[in-house]
Amino acid sequence: MHACFFNRSYWPDLGATGQLLTELAEDLVRTHGWDVTVVAGYPLRSNATLPASEWRNGVHIVRAAGSTLDPKQFAGRATNYLTYFASAAFNGLRIRKPDVVVALTDPPIIGLAALAAARKSGAPFVFLCEDIFPEVATLLEDFHSGAVNDALTQVNRFLVRKARRIIALGDTMKRRLVEGKGADPAKVAVIHNWADCSAVAPGPRDNPFARRHGLVDRFVALHAGNIGLSQELEIVLHAAEQLRDRPDIVFVFVGDGAKKKDLQDIAQRRDLRNVIFLPYQPREEMDQSYATADVSLISLKRGLAGVIVPSKVYNVLASGRPCVAAVEGDCEVADIIERADCGYVVGPGDATALRARVVELAANRDRAAAMGARARDAALAFDRPRQVAAYDALLREVAARC
Repeated sequence: MHACFFNRSYWPDLGATGQLLTELAEDLVRTHGWDVTVVAGYPLRSNATLPASEWRNGVHIVRAAGSTLDPKQFAGRATNYLTYFASAAFNGLRIRKPDVVVALTDPPIIGLAALAAARKSGAPFVFLCEDIFPEVATLLEDFHSGAVNDALTQVNRFLVRKARRIIALGDTMKRRLVEGKGADPAKVAVIHNWADCSAVAPGPRDNPFARRHGLVDRFVALHAGNIGLSQELEIVLHAAEQLRDRPDIVFVFVGDGAKKKDLQDIAQRRDLRNVIFLPYQPREEMDQSYATADVSLISLKRGLAGVIVPSKVYNVLASGRPCVAAVEGDCEVADIIERADCGYVVGPGDATALRARVVELAANRDRAAAMGARARDAALAFDRPRQVAAYDALLREVAARC
């Protein structure tokens, strides 16, 4: 069985969707016997010279020759998207005949190229909604266009209508697709993203990462992963400012992203010495950074419930630590936390509530430990092998019906 995936981000790109797709593609090959091709772009922040076609861990990677301009400005992002799309559309028509074609949403129009490839080969088309557009476009701080949003709405409605199956990352996202995009509920399957519970597991607080950064004897509130536009991380700085008189509590950001520089500037201007910024950690050390946390932080801007599902929530669960999530109550993250009783949910933008919950966990370590144990138990339902097996079953079902 040959599956072809379309998504700009793929190994060695550090974007969350690219890392997840890399794991999915390689596991489908290694564990489930698939033949997999990925029509990917070139990484935006890498000096590596990559061939136009290569095999890695059994996956055939076809690089679409798009631009790799600085994505911090709209012109650079738009150029990267359009050049990748054009090249991917061309390459997609030349790939060996697939049994199923799957499009992700980086960029949001890439499904059109995947659909063209599927039609040429007579293969079924599957639409994997990592994000829902144009709602995600409201995050852009340097460009807003009603015409572009209308076009993205039409593209997404078209792809939803033409897809043989649609994959949503949670029940709220499924409802958004049905109610907002006209998706047939019978075609929408819910498959959550995952954590690799063998790679991220509860570990000792006193570890080389914690010692290296002087965190062993402090209560650590950790935000790990992308520091991007979908979150409202200013509230973490507001909470830190309210806790200037608590030198035992420190807020740590581990990762990179579009908002990191802005947050660093704010922290510096306010002289927030209880805030630490650390770079992205390689995957082999990721478990140590998560183990350093006493509580992990998750946030999502208001209005994005069901539009984006922060993939970091699954690693937080796997690390066996409680979490405080500043999210709307009607979203996948809140549902997981409340069902598992493994943390607290506060409103988006509510720095005072976030601060209060961090202080509460710092004062009651036994409660925090019990929540962390329940978080680890909850993570096992989203373990990587289990979720990849769900993809294998769905893709085989779709291909068999063609």
